[in-house]
Amino acid sequence: MTKPYAAVAITKHGVEMARTLAADFPGTDLYYMSKFARGDETELGYRQFEGSVKLILPDLFKAYKGLIIFISLGAVVRMIAPILEDKKKDPAVIVIDDRCQHVISVLSGHLGGANALTLEVAKALGASPVITTASDVQGTIPVDLFGRGFGWEIESFDKATPVSASVVNEERIAVVQEAGETQWWTYDKPLPPHIAVYGHAAEAVQAEFDAALVITDRLLEPGEEAALLKNGVLYRPKTLVLGIGCNRGTTAEEIEHTIISTLSELRLSVKSVRNAATIVLKQDEEGLLEVCRKYKWELDLYTPGELNEVPLRNPSETVFKYTGAYGVSEPAALRSSGAADWLLEKRKSGNVTLSISRVPFPSGGQVGI
Repeated sequence: MTKPYAAVAITKHGVEMARTLAADFPGTDLYYMSKFARGDETELGYRQFEGSVKLILPDLFKAYKGLIIFISLGAVVRMIAPILEDKKKDPAVIVIDDRCQHVISVLSGHLGGANALTLEVAKALGASPVITTASDVQGTIPVDLFGRGFGWEIESFDKATPVSASVVNEERIAVVQEAGETQWWTYDKPLPPHIAVYGHAAEAVQAEFDAALVITDRLLEPGEEAALLKNGVLYRPKTLVLGIGCNRGTTAEEIEHTIISTLSELRLSVKSVRNAATIVLKQDEEGLLEVCRKYKWELDLYTPGELNEVPLRNPSETVFKYTGAYGVSEPAALRSSGAADWLLEKRKSGNVTLSISRVPFPSGGQVGI
């Protein structure tokens, strides 16, 4: 179980197709009945099994990101029904008929990636993909995948199902985008009239809508949250960059406390932090590295010369004396984010200095196009 996908076959023709796929489609472990063994399975790393495939499916279901099953759709549905758990946890499951005419997305089409896998496998086998999720066939916003390609994180998932229904039923949709990538409408057609885009929550609150998709790095005010998330989904784009300076040996607890308390005070979400940035002298600062590991933030490192290329309003001779740079947190935040200014220029708290900037994204033309 070393690869993300498992291909499973139980018929002569299914094994033939599965072997073809395993050879041409990277990342696939192959399982088939031992009675179809050819003698090269050990060399090729193919697995064999005896008895009913139903006995091995539960283990494969837990071990792989996706299952590619060369068995009839009805049989697969009956076999996986008892082991289904949750749409956010279940793997992708696709089914291929015995003549390799159709590749069908069966389970976890969006979150599990079955729809995308269906298209890839169909292309590899020269078969026709079959996808039935409404947002895909209608060519509209897939609520549970919205912004995933940009790294957006869904903070409020509980309303995803009713909001998805509103989108596919062409009810009035408010897309509130205060931050993040704007190129999310990927279809070769105009944004439909039932989807309206607003640049700030305050605008949308005054409008009439049936469901909302809210993209912001800001903590919503209680009134905004009540109005927009009553039937809405909140997305956190990765837009914030933390420029960090600290004294040698500063603990992870102090660094984390400074970050979290400052973001809270500024009404910004920690889930929208894209990365941290600092001077190369801090590349082995364990407290800082520990915080970055905890939150899965990359740490951008800059030389004193690179930091000194960024104009500062308040250059520090003291910082220059010890680091060779006239500032650490402020220029690191701007250089890493590409922003022209800071949301927070600089705040010193104990042993930590913090600057925050927002990654700029183009907003010209129609938002989303």
